[in-house]
Amino acid sequence: MKRTTILSLALLIGLLSGCVTVQSTRLGSGMIRPPTTPDQVAIYRTSEQVGFPFEEVALLSASGNYNATNEEQMYREMRNEAAELGANGIILESITEPTTGAKVANALIGVPANRRGKAIAIYVIRSDAASPTLVSEGAKK
Repeated sequence: MKRTTILSLALLIGLLSGCVTVQSTRLGSGMIRPPTTPDQVAIYRTSEQVGFPFEEVALLSASGNYNATNEEQMYREMRNEAAELGANGIILESITEPTTGAKVANALIGVPANRRGKAIAIYVIRSDAASPTLVSEGAKK
């Protein structure tokens, strides 16, 4: 009886603790910017949607048990990680679901079946922020 209580408690703690984990790998040797806030990080489906020049900051890789996560949680955690890296956008690459076989193995023998997401954290260089510098340089001539 005591063993099942401990196992149940461990399972509950596992479900309640950070369901989605995100790993990041910095790219290039560009400027390291101060952290932003997650609400400043825009999500783009493609690089064409960005509409401004941008620098790639990091590769993001997220994963979480498919029973305890959803896509919204994956996006939120990727935005959080991107903000910590000083990015103000992410370009989604993919969100993949575990196979049916992985889900069955998870249910029967407890093998992990994770939802996975990939994205690129970016820093968007907005032309309106660059305009005053261009105007002042032009005025000096």
